[in-house]
Amino acid sequence: MKEEDNSRLVEVFNGSRWEAELIKGLLESNDIEALLKDGLMTAIAPYISPTVSVMVKEEDYESAMEVIRSRSKADND
Repeated sequence: MKEEDNSRLVEVFNGSRWEAELIKGLLESNDIEALLKDGLMTAIAPYISPTVSVMVKEEDYESAMEVIRSRSKADND
């Protein structure tokens, strides 16, 4: 996301870094901008932070959740 963008960000996923990276890629492949937000530990020791959040613009929340729910449903089938 562009730094000058003042859109409010909301969390659509919280989990391990590798899961968050997968969700971020999934959202971006569906034309939804996403970024990862994690704790300070990651700056010191990447991939050690216990949880990472995937954030999207507030106006993209419903679309993002639909993509994530579709993925979860496909995984369960």
